[in-house]
Amino acid sequence: MLIQCGAMPLTLAVIYVMASFRFPVDYLTVAVVQGLLAALVTWKLALAGWWRAIQLLFPLAVLAALALQLPSWLFGAAFLLLLGWYWSTFRTQVPYYPSGPAVWDAVRQLLPADRAPRVIDIGSGLGGFVLYLSRVRPDAAVEGIELAPLPFLYSWLRAKLAGGRARFRLGDYEKLDFSRYDLVFAYLSPAAMPGLWRKAAAEMRPGAMLASYEFIVPERSPDRTVHATEEDVPLYIWYF
Repeated sequence: MLIQCGAMPLTLAVIYVMASFRFPVDYLTVAVVQGLLAALVTWKLALAGWWRAIQLLFPLAVLAALALQLPSWLFGAAFLLLLGWYWSTFRTQVPYYPSGPAVWDAVRQLLPADRAPRVIDIGSGLGGFVLYLSRVRPDAAVEGIELAPLPFLYSWLRAKLAGGRARFRLGDYEKLDFSRYDLVFAYLSPAAMPGLWRKAAAEMRPGAMLASYEFIVPERSPDRTVHATEEDVPLYIWYF
């Protein structure tokens, strides 16, 4: 939004020049110019490529919404829905990444069979991994922690309906004590991995494992790599 606001004075200047030379100017022209300038600013700031597309299309989307004469409450409802789903993604840079049953089973095979392990899924999303693991290893204490309210609520309700030992909590995994767990499972994003590694290296006890699907830790090579899916996306393991 700041980029769109910053591009607006440039848009007004370009439109003024166009009008001075008697070029036809309408709302569609303004939206196209605004989108192009916002995308240019995004490119100059070296943001991710998909942000350029968003900035380019945003003014056109606003124009289309005005033309459709949609009720104002609909935008508020959409905002609240997205807020509940993504919450502080702007800070954590961890969007919703779902893993799948093949990955869950690969993690299951890492767990010791001779004792009841404690497992935490950080950024548990809709709770699929936690519910699966609590079902196939009923002796294990399996938890999920999720920062976004709506995914947490959905997973919490699933756990209540399913019964079993699966537990979910609403919060930030950075406030957890990793020393309580035998295995920490993460499917986050490249931006989160350096901080995750610092926390794991400082807190995880000897014999524990950190498992990260797809995203690697820059500071240390994994001790083991498992290819659990047909897409050949690795599951990285670090032992402590």
